[in-house]
Amino acid sequence: MEKLEKYRNSIVEIMQKYTNAVPACGDIEVQTIFDRENDHYQIINVGWQNDRRIYGCSLHIDIKNNKVWIQHNGTERRIAEELNELGVPNEDIVLAFHAPERRRFTGYGTN
Repeated sequence: MEKLEKYRNSIVEIMQKYTNAVPACGDIEVQTIFDRENDHYQIINVGWQNDRRIYGCSLHIDIKNNKVWIQHNGTERRIAEELNELGVPNEDIVLAFHAPERRRFTGYGTN
């Protein structure tokens, strides 16, 4: 349980850094969604750029089976490396945006 709480706190710490970054253009709000009970964590961009609606997930991380699953990383950051720096070992990080049969080549967890 201690490991799981460490992973939750690490994810929240990383995501809070990104919510402080203001998008360069448009009237866009950066929102965080922290569902600690079900272990789903997201950063969502919501707003307008000129007459175009902006809505989308830029980062989505889940915790499943005591591993951190990076479901989507639409940022330029290396989230897995940031998790490493906070003490999450490679084998407990799954790059879920890679096909299951290719994950073994990533240097991170497979499932």
